[in-house]
Amino acid sequence: MELLPWLPAHPDLRAAFAAARALPEPAARLAALAKLAGFRRDFLATDRMDRIIAACLAAPEVRGRLPQLGLTPLRVALLASHSVEHLVGGIRVAALDRRLALDIEVAPYGLYRQVLLEERSPLDAFRPQVVVLALDAWDAPLDVGLEASPDEVEAAVAGRLAELRQLWRRARERFGARIVQQTLIGGDPPVFGGFEGLIPGSPGALVDRLNRGIREAAREDGVLLLDLAWQVNQHRLEGWADPVRWHQAKQLVSPMLAPLYGDLLARVLAAATGLSRKCLVLDLDNTLWGGVVGDDGVEGILLGQGSATGEAFLAFQRHAALLARRGVILAICSKNDPAIAEAAFTSHAEMALRRSDIAAFVANWNDKASNLRDIARTLDIGLDSLVFVDDNPAEREIIRRELPEVAVPELPEDVAGYPACLANAGYFEAASFTPDDATRARSYAANAERRAALDQATDMAGYLAGLEMTLVAGPVGAAELPRVTQLINKTNQFNLTTRRYTEAEVERLAADPASLALRFRLLDRFGDNGLIGVILARPDPAWPADALLIDTWLMSCRVLGRGVEAASLGVLAAAAARRGATALIGEYRPTPRNALVRAHYADLGFTPLPAPAGAGTEASFWHYDIAIAQPPRHFMKVSAE
Repeated sequence: MELLPWLPAHPDLRAAFAAARALPEPAARLAALAKLAGFRRDFLATDRMDRIIAACLAAPEVRGRLPQLGLTPLRVALLASHSVEHLVGGIRVAALDRRLALDIEVAPYGLYRQVLLEERSPLDAFRPQVVVLALDAWDAPLDVGLEASPDEVEAAVAGRLAELRQLWRRARERFGARIVQQTLIGGDPPVFGGFEGLIPGSPGALVDRLNRGIREAAREDGVLLLDLAWQVNQHRLEGWADPVRWHQAKQLVSPMLAPLYGDLLARVLAAATGLSRKCLVLDLDNTLWGGVVGDDGVEGILLGQGSATGEAFLAFQRHAALLARRGVILAICSKNDPAIAEAAFTSHAEMALRRSDIAAFVANWNDKASNLRDIARTLDIGLDSLVFVDDNPAEREIIRRELPEVAVPELPEDVAGYPACLANAGYFEAASFTPDDATRARSYAANAERRAALDQATDMAGYLAGLEMTLVAGPVGAAELPRVTQLINKTNQFNLTTRRYTEAEVERLAADPASLALRFRLLDRFGDNGLIGVILARPDPAWPADALLIDTWLMSCRVLGRGVEAASLGVLAAAAARRGATALIGEYRPTPRNALVRAHYADLGFTPLPAPAGAGTEASFWHYDIAIAQPPRHFMKVSAE
């Protein structure tokens, strides 16, 4: 079995390596390797690639330009109870494919407790942004006998979980890091055969129970999971917990599986930094159904019960529908007559996807690269948010060449394998799931209706007034913490500072009586846009005591141009005044992706300020006098919660 079957095969990877290595500039070499990381590779190819990548990332002229190269730098500490040095290359290469430039520090073997708990840690200077706890089932085994009762097993599991939670808390307090906990692979053979799961104290049952506890604790504590136990069941390959490698080198994961292990971790890191894909773009003929609807007619396409092929297409549609229900945006990009294509969604009895599930429906005879650009513009998302699924290998290759930012999985020949291929690729890896996520796809579809209303409007003021908007504002509470933290860590375009915070850090700021943590929802006549904005403001020693620094101001791009910025400023100014503040200090830190908010503070009536000492040369600062300034006009009601 291929390790990364969703990636396309390169015609001559060795020659491509040589060409990349020959490039004179480290930045150019790194850009070339980022493209090559998107091709299928084995352990040896991954190792060769990583040597060049590591050298490029170490070059001073590259380290300062990573955002300009479209890469997000991330410091990751790998703390393990087994050997992991041979996996670092696989992690770094897979991360590069997901637009992450990793600086990886491997803690001394087996000393993860000391690294986190002792007064002086070898990680103190490194200051990791993410701490990965890669543990195994043989580390600190639960001290229970085969005859242990369920209560004795529960007590032992609770003790182990308490230790893990202490380590999680310590990593957060010490480094302000996000935590990724690896679940455990059971390496011992069963003692009771098929009866193993019914004996609470058996090796297999203990590992299963501990993993279940780790998942529950991680959900409660906001810890991310590298659920290796789950993945081992999905990828039934040799090399997981191999006893020979374990006894010889304490390797839980074979070097041969390093590319896959690296990808599994890299997708979690990408999700934690807001780099997961957002939109699934689907072809129609022979992708969502069998046959060509323009030739065969709606009733002639293969879909649903009655044939194995029709059932396989239906299963793929159901998988796409589930993705939509968890918040993935769905779009259609097809060379087809639009009326005939849409008729399949409205009149075929077996369709699992409905027209209302589709946020952008593009069916015409234009080239698909142009249509994908139009879909991204319509949805106000980047091309790097798209995953394009098309049964036609030629179309896939064209999109990879014309739009390298778009993810294009290499599909199996049989449509029955499409759901697993899409799931195994990990494009839509989640770092959290909230009620707002479940309604996101519908909100993008409603946005298309709003644009249609805008096209018909004769003046902007009339259009905005006709939306009947209500901005619902309130403090960030416990219920909103997961979604607010998710937005802080994934919003890139309308984000004035792009600071990233853990849930615990947001909670601390929200509880600080001198600070403000505000969240905003927007409702209009088309529906609820969900949580669309976050503002964090706090005192800062660089500014007067009666001023609040706007540490974070971010909004969803799908509500731009409706006056939400002005209405939000009014809420912020009023809340700051109640705190005793007389001024707001705005801060803008430019990144390659937030240029659209360069004039944000100027447009809202802020005046420029000199930067304080140590602020850096790129950041700009702005002053707003709460007592005399007037927020710009807007067309919405403001409601407090």
